[in-house]
Amino acid sequence: MKYQHLFFDLDHTLWDFEANSRKTLGDIYEELSLHTRGIQDFELFHKNYLVHNDKLWARYRNGYIKVDELRWKRMWLTLLDFKIGDEKLARQMGERFLELLPSRNLLFPHTIEILEYLQGKGYHLHLITNGFENVQHSKLKNSGIDGYFKEVITSEGSNSIKPNKEIFEYAFKRAKALPDQSIMLGDSIEADIEGAINAGIDQVFVNHLNTETTLQPTYTVYHLRELEQIF
Repeated sequence: MKYQHLFFDLDHTLWDFEANSRKTLGDIYEELSLHTRGIQDFELFHKNYLVHNDKLWARYRNGYIKVDELRWKRMWLTLLDFKIGDEKLARQMGERFLELLPSRNLLFPHTIEILEYLQGKGYHLHLITNGFENVQHSKLKNSGIDGYFKEVITSEGSNSIKPNKEIFEYAFKRAKALPDQSIMLGDSIEADIEGAINAGIDQVFVNHLNTETTLQPTYTVYHLRELEQIF
């Protein structure tokens, strides 16, 4: 086999972050009766949250903010869109979000089938994720896929973050993997594909959303079953 070690991303690649996040925010919206606070439209609330979350994650990846700031400010900025300047509520929402989200178990279609297939062919499967240690391990356990991965590398646990090459180098050491035996599989051009290029390894762009890009990854797939054509 050309590759021995397959390093997967988790969120947006295997674990359906958008669907799980939406369900979690909906539960918080109802639980905290946010409609009584002036947020009458959940769809708009969810849409605004996604915008702020993406911007803050970009700032976090680039080292401009710390993780604790990310966790509550995405809620704070969304509340401000509805003229609710309640920092205590924002922090409560941030904490509740991280309590509920890891319990969700929605995966992309064929996730378990493809992990079974790859494991059955003898590949060593690992994860490299820009997530929080406890949260990511809970997601894996609750969605039933924790047993497929030999090493789980998080940005929090490695003290680095994709696309920085240091998190990949840390992962190689943990997995006892050589770069020329390794490949990264992920949905993010910036974090996963450019990160893998920075680390000198091949890449599979898992393009669930059919996103256009000028970058040319080693491989591109549009759903997980297409990985059978590569491995």
